[in-house]
Amino acid sequence: MNEAMEKDRESRIVRASVIGILTNLLLAGFKAVLGMLSHSIAIVMDAVNNISDAASSVITIIGTRLAAKEPDRKHPFGYGRIEYLSAMIISVLVLYAGITAFVESVKKIVVPEEPDYGIVTLVIVAVAVIVKLLLGRYVKKTGEEVHSDSLINSGEDAAMDAVISAGTLVAAVIFLVFHISLEAWLGAVIAAVIVKSGVEMLSETLSKILGERADAELARAIKSTVTSYPEISGAYDLVLHNYGPDTFNGSVHIEVPDTLSADDLDQLIRRLSVEVYKKHHVILTAVGVYSLNTRDPEAVAAREKVSGIVLSDPYILQMHGFYYDAARKNIRFDLVVSFDAEDRKKVFRELVERVQKEYPDFTIEAAIDTDFSES
Repeated sequence: MNEAMEKDRESRIVRASVIGILTNLLLAGFKAVLGMLSHSIAIVMDAVNNISDAASSVITIIGTRLAAKEPDRKHPFGYGRIEYLSAMIISVLVLYAGITAFVESVKKIVVPEEPDYGIVTLVIVAVAVIVKLLLGRYVKKTGEEVHSDSLINSGEDAAMDAVISAGTLVAAVIFLVFHISLEAWLGAVIAAVIVKSGVEMLSETLSKILGERADAELARAIKSTVTSYPEISGAYDLVLHNYGPDTFNGSVHIEVPDTLSADDLDQLIRRLSVEVYKKHHVILTAVGVYSLNTRDPEAVAAREKVSGIVLSDPYILQMHGFYYDAARKNIRFDLVVSFDAEDRKKVFRELVERVQKEYPDFTIEAAIDTDFSES
C-alpha cells in the first residue's frame, strides 16, 4: 500500500470514528436524562452502551494513529498490528457492557421498579433506533472498505445497540398498552445477546493476532503471478506474514529448470519480487528455488512414478521440490499433507516407505510440508 492510499485509509477511519463519537455522546446524554426521569433501567443501560461506543471510537482513532507510525529499529515491520489490539479492546468493552447490562437487568427482575414512559421518551428512543442503524451501517461499511477490524466491530456494536433501543421501545409500548413491565426481562435477553457478540468479536480478533491462514484468493493471485513467468513451472510454500491490515511480507519457493544460470535466476527473482509488490502489495523477503530435472529422461520418469505413488493418497495435497540424482543415488521431495488426516506424520511415513521400496538403492530425502496459504 503506497503512502497516498495509507493516508486516505487513515483519514476515512478517523472521520468515521469522529462521527461515531459525536453521535454516541449526543444519544447518551438524551438517554441518560430520559432514563432517570422515566425510571427505566433499559434506557439507562442503553445510554451506558452509547458511552462505551464513543470510547470504542476513541480507541479506534488512537490505534489507527499509532499503527501508522513509520517502522523503526525496534519494530522494523511497522506498527500495523496495533489495529488488532485496538479491535480486541473494543471487543472487551462490548463484552463488559453486555455483562453490566445483564447484572443490572437481573437486579431489576428481583427488585422491580415501575417505569414512567411519556410520548417524548418514546419518540426520542425511536429516533435513536434509526440513528444507530444508519450509524452502524455507515461505520461497518467503511470498515470493510478500508479493512479495519476496529471499525467493523464498532459498526456491529452500533447495530446491536439499535436492537437494544428497539427492544426498549417494544417494552415501553407493551407497558403502556397492557400495563405489563417486561423491560427488565427484555434487558436481560438483549444483554445476553451483547455478551455473545462480544465473545465472537474477541475470538475473531485473537485469531488474527495468533496468526491465521492467508486469504486463499490472495494466495492464488500471487501464485498465478509467479507462475506467469515461462521459466517458472510451479510456485510452492507460499507463506504470508500479516503485520496489519493489507500489510504482508512473505516468502515462496519457485520451481525452475536446472538449466538456468545464477545470473538468470537473480534477474528472474528481482523481476518477480517487483511485480508481486506492484500487483498485490506483498513484499517477498525470500524466494527459494527448487531445481527441476529437465535433461535426464530417467529423472523425468522417476518423477512421474513417485508422483503417482504419493498422490494416490487422498490426504496428499501436493508434491514439489522433486529432484532425482542418479549419480549420488538420491531422491528428494516435499509432501504437503492435509490437516484432515488423523495422523499427518503417519501418512507421510507410510508414503515415504512405499517410495523407498520402489527405489531400494536410493536415499530418500523427503520432508513433510504444510499448506500455509490455501484450503
